[in-house]
Amino acid sequence: MTERKEPLTVVKVGGKIVETPESLEKLLNNFSQIEGHKLLVHGGGRSATAFASKLGIETQMIDGRRVTSAEMLDVVTMVYGGLVNKNLVAKLQACGVNALGLTGADMNVMLAHRRPVKNGVDYGFVGDVDSVDASHLASLIRSGITPVMAPLTHNGEGTLLNTNADTIAGETAKALASEFDVTLVFCFELAGVLADPDDEASVIAHINAETFETLKRDGIVVGGMIPKIENSLAAVRAGVKRVIITRADALGTSKGTTIE
Repeated sequence: MTERKEPLTVVKVGGKIVETPESLEKLLNNFSQIEGHKLLVHGGGRSATAFASKLGIETQMIDGRRVTSAEMLDVVTMVYGGLVNKNLVAKLQACGVNALGLTGADMNVMLAHRRPVKNGVDYGFVGDVDSVDASHLASLIRSGITPVMAPLTHNGEGTLLNTNADTIAGETAKALASEFDVTLVFCFELAGVLADPDDEASVIAHINAETFETLKRDGIVVGGMIPKIENSLAAVRAGVKRVIITRADALGTSKGTTIE
């Protein structure tokens, strides 16, 4: 008989939500009420851009991805690993959640390599994940700690790397699927995957690999939503029980799109 795993909810929330006081308060209240083990992954891109501007450091983006120079790496380390992360930890403590802020370098939980130059495009100190130490994270979680993970990894040779928060969440969820019954939740500004982008009520409740191909073929799922669903399906194939795409203010409810 297979031993039943304990449930774990991994929630990824974007910078736009954590940087707006009203939406952040609602999110953290909902997050604190999730039953069982939980883990939070956050962004903070708008804050990083604002601080870089104050310091006279130009922000360069390619296809929506931040180019991370040595100077920008200092900024995102301060903002993601410090300002945003520790504010979230403090606010979660006020909600009764015993949180601990982490980057990938802490306890060596996430190793990455610097993204290689491709087609003449150099993203600088941007990391692509190589491995996640699920055992260390699991030991924290089982001891009653809620990890709050910043979008920073390291290369094992003393260098931090800026890493996409969606990737951090997905790789963490996949690694912890060996230890827990994992639900991965992506919180963003829409109610879920929409059949009509202009109608918030047109949420597609369930998507699997077969229906996804139909949605793509019919032009219903397009643009940036395609890689989000592809990554979600990859997580499910890797052992994550389900992925939910929903609005931040619907966290903990049955609303949104479930990918299984």
